[in-house]
Parts: sequence; C-alpha cells; structure tokens
Amino acid sequence: MQPASDDRWIGRGEALDRLGVKAQTLYAYVSRGRITARPDPLDPRRSLYAVRDIARLTGEPITDEDSPRAPPGGPPTRGEADLASSISFIADGRLFFRGLDAVQLSETATLEDVSRRLWGVRTINPFAEVRPRVGLTPGGSARARLFAALARRAEEDAEAKPRSPETLAIECARVLDEAVDAVAGPGPRLFLHQRLARSWKAPERDAQLIRRALVLSADAGLDAAVLAVRAAAAGGASPAACALAGLAVVAASDVMSEMTRASSWIIAVRRQAADAARRAHEAGVLAGFGDRMWPGGDPRAAALLQAADLPLDLARAVAEGEAAAGRPPAFSLALAAVSRRLELPREGAQDLMLVGRLAGLLGHALDQMTDGSPIRARLRYVGPEPGAN
Repeated sequence: MQPASDDRWIGRGEALDRLGVKAQTLYAYVSRGRITARPDPLDPRRSLYAVRDIARLTGEPITDEDSPRAPPGGPPTRGEADLASSISFIADGRLFFRGLDAVQLSETATLEDVSRRLWGVRTINPFAEVRPRVGLTPGGSARARLFAALARRAEEDAEAKPRSPETLAIECARVLDEAVDAVAGPGPRLFLHQRLARSWKAPERDAQLIRRALVLSADAGLDAAVLAVRAAAAGGASPAACALAGLAVVAASDVMSEMTRASSWIIAVRRQAADAARRAHEAGVLAGFGDRMWPGGDPRAAALLQAADLPLDLARAVAEGEAAAGRPPAFSLALAAVSRRLELPREGAQDLMLVGRLAGLLGHALDQMTDGSPIRARLRYVGPEPGAN
C-alpha cells in the first residue's frame, strides 16, 4: 500500500476510490466529522476532502501531518459533561461546520445553506415547507420580539410526539423563519439576510455583509449555550424550547457584554477622542481584543473585518485598539464594527449574533434528538449533611 499523498485535499472521485465506498457513505463520514471537507477553490459547487482523514480510515501510512482534523476526545474529567456532536469543531486555528471551513462557507453561503448543513439535511429543503406566520410578535426591542416568538413556538410545540428527522428539520426551519420575522417584521419572502437588511434599510451590497456575519455567527464549538440546548433536547424539549434555553444563555454571555463595551469605545474613537483606545486599555475597559479560544486570532473576525471595507475612522478605531491591547480583534469586536459600519440599530451587533447562533443551536437540538448519545454528568453534593443546623 502506498503512503498517503502529500496533497492535503482530493476530489470526490479519488476519495471514493481510496475509501471503496459509495457517495452516501462519504457524505456520512463528513457529516459525522470523520473526514474534513472544504469547497473547491476552482469550483465552489464541489468539495475537496482531507487526505489524512481518508488515510486514517483506510489504514494507509500517513505522511501528511498538517491536515486539519477533529481533536481526539478523551474521557470526561470531574466537573465535565461528556457530549458527542457532529455539528462543528475547531482545529489548526480554524472553525469547521460538519467538516467544511466556516470562513470559506461564509464567502457564498446563505444562513439557509448553513442551516441545512448544520442540521444534516440533504434530501429535502426544509425552508421550502415554511409559510409566513400571520400575526405580529409583541415586544419593544428586536431581542424581546425574538424571545417572545421562541416562547410562543415552545408552548405550541410542547406536546412530545414522535417525529422523523425530516419533520424535525422542517420544524427547525419554521422556528428560524418566525424568529427572523420577529426581528425584521413581515415582508416579502426573501432570503433571511435580505429580510434583515430590508428592515434595517441596508442596500443590497451591504446585505452580503449581513449574510456573512450571520453565517460566521452560527456556531463556535462547545460553550454553555450548547450544553443548555443539548440538556433540554435530552430531556424531551421541542426544538423551539431547546433554542430558547440556549439563546437565553447566549444573551447573558460575556461575549454579548463585550460586544456592548466594544461598540461604546468604537464610538468614542470615531469621535476623534485622542488616545481613546490607549486610555481604555489602561483603565482595563478596552473590549473585543484577544480570545483564549483563539490564541492565534479568530479567523471569523479577520474574515468579517476584511469583507467589511471599513471607512477610515472605523479602521482607525480597530487598529488603535489592536495596538493598545497587543492582541488581534475578537469576533465580538468584528460584529460591533460591522454594526457601526452598516449603521444598524443600537443593539444590531447583538441581534446579528442571536439570529446567527439560533441556526446553530437548532442544529445541536436536532443532532441531540436524532443521533445524540446520553449526556453523562455527575452532580456532587457539597451542602450541609442531613440534620445539620
């Protein structure tokens, strides 16, 4: 048997020959994270597959040590919950959605495209089954309307009943569609990003930036929101109820707070406040730079800022903040900068994050319901002994 080629990526035909399987099996390997895939730079409609992963499955000698792959999972340690997921993983400083590079996907994919991928839907288009919901969702802010829409769906779907994976995917599509309507209001049945752009009065060229921001927000590996969603799904909750649990955690997260602080000092720097970034850093309030999950820099932030074509004042704010902090921009900062660039409402960056994450959280709910292993966790009691005063 010949050693695996030094080429990191190969086409579908060669991948099938090496594996000796049918296309459906190859797709299953990709969806479960066993083989990494990415769009072909010469033809985005086609995919390329990681040689190292294929070699590992076939038993070929592996010579390509640099190919990205899902990090191996070990047994849970005390205080950890053991989760099995086929949604996303981080490897070699990159984020992958079911084996495809998230940054590369964001170049052309819509949130609907990425949702179908994260939900593992190949045979149907669940959004084709969605019809507009009659009746507005009450609430003052976009966030209030979003949570009200999810709560309404959670109540309506509360009855536990057997549902096929396809039926669950359609249910997820309806939840996401109604959530976007809650944020954007009723209107023509455009793509999700176009409906948001229309509500924010953004021109078509800027709608593409909104699309990219939504796709890059969809998932970010394991965090407390994912744990909340999967715990709710394991307990029998509906997709809407699971998403509501996860989104409540996202809304209260440090990332959302950091986004608010980043927006504030961006505004200060844009007003030509001298040394605003340096003084904010010295005061310990400079937000949005550096992320412990991304020691080499978050590729989502770099991609979004590169695509944003920031005006000089915003570009200066980002550059001055990076120089003062000595760390690259985080994704929260990128979303805040894009929100200011598009002149979105005050909490537009947070709204983008919430809508984008909703697609990924629904994916985790669906994954847990259809293919999830039991969540293994141990609660260790440390309170008073029985009968203690």
